[in-house]
Amino acid sequence: MRWYPLAREECKALLSSKGVWLLALALLLWTYRPSYDTWDGLGPDMTIGFVQFGAGLLLPLAAVVLGYQAIVGDRTSGSLTFVLGLPLTRGEILAGKLVGRTAAIAIPAVLSFVAVTVLGAVQYGLFSPLRYLAVLAVTLVYVTVLVSIVVSVSALVERTTTAAATLFVGLILIFELAWQFLSVTLYSRLTGVPVDPSNPPAEGGLFLLARLSPSGAYNTVTNWILDVGNSADFHNSVLQERQPNVNTNVLVVETTFDPGTVPPYLHEAGGLLVLAAWGLVPLAIAYYRFSRGDLT
Repeated sequence: MRWYPLAREECKALLSSKGVWLLALALLLWTYRPSYDTWDGLGPDMTIGFVQFGAGLLLPLAAVVLGYQAIVGDRTSGSLTFVLGLPLTRGEILAGKLVGRTAAIAIPAVLSFVAVTVLGAVQYGLFSPLRYLAVLAVTLVYVTVLVSIVVSVSALVERTTTAAATLFVGLILIFELAWQFLSVTLYSRLTGVPVDPSNPPAEGGLFLLARLSPSGAYNTVTNWILDVGNSADFHNSVLQERQPNVNTNVLVVETTFDPGTVPPYLHEAGGLLVLAAWGLVPLAIAYYRFSRGDLT
């Protein structure tokens, strides 16, 4: 635990800035989104769905804005020389950066979610505490994965502008905002199978590809906990797709596959493996580069 003092300082520095509290305010204002369709599908557990919705849209942006300078910022400012002079291995430096920045994002996020939860419970009644705790736990894992990706990119590049551009284009635009659309297009190009998202074929590869982004994996797992359907989209969109005589562009296993024909690899638990891969693989690559390169 020699990395703990570094993690504490990273967390304190971010918590003393305005950015994390602007995140808390944004989550508070954005997360509370009741709707009749969601109430019909979840009842009081609609409050738990607020957490998924807020996390899926704002936490990736917060991780990038608050974390992209984690390593490369120290390099460009020259303070990395001091950090490398501490009695820490480079792996411990990465761990301190990761844990400290994860905590700094998780603390205001959890406070906002708790405030929204109290409001939802007062307005719509008591929800399932076990489901709530499970969704909150997966959300904290999701935050850790996002920060791991951001810190890893920050350790791999040489300029802050490169880190920011890579993360905004790659993580935010491609994997978080556009992946559900891009996965359909990519699958059609790779397989030659035309896909109409409003009437998708029962192709396991198509559904697997849609949940390979961090947000897709997160939604898949939290939808499983909420018991709304096997899908990588937000729970409210899944509930709409599952209504009679309603067709959307949302890929939902239950409305596409016949019972007993769903491939085992589409089980919702696979989302946890995808999250683990996103959290560990970039970090392993960053550790390899960080531990061997001259980064000062």
